[in-house]
Amino acid sequence: MITAGTIDRPSTHDPKKQDPTMTPSANEPAPFTTARNAGATESRQNRTREMQLIPEALARAHMRERLHEAESQRAAVRLAAARRMQRRAERASLRARRALAMAVMH
Repeated sequence: MITAGTIDRPSTHDPKKQDPTMTPSANEPAPFTTARNAGATESRQNRTREMQLIPEALARAHMRERLHEAESQRAAVRLAAARRMQRRAERASLRARRALAMAVMH
């Protein structure tokens, strides 16, 4: 008994042994458009590669968003640290000016 494979469950993984009806021809419309008009089982069996890669694309988008958030948070932390150091340097400068003024006065 020979069973026909589907895109998501091919009968064999060897391209030379695959059924020629499994490969899309040039004059045939894209499987996505035919899957939309087909029945529920046919559309499930004829999933396109794009549909199978949607979860990966979503995961990549989430990771990109998380990386962007982390980078902006790191930038905010660096800015806060720079402001703290600037205030500390300003206080040290004021102390030095006062000490110099005191030394000149006496």
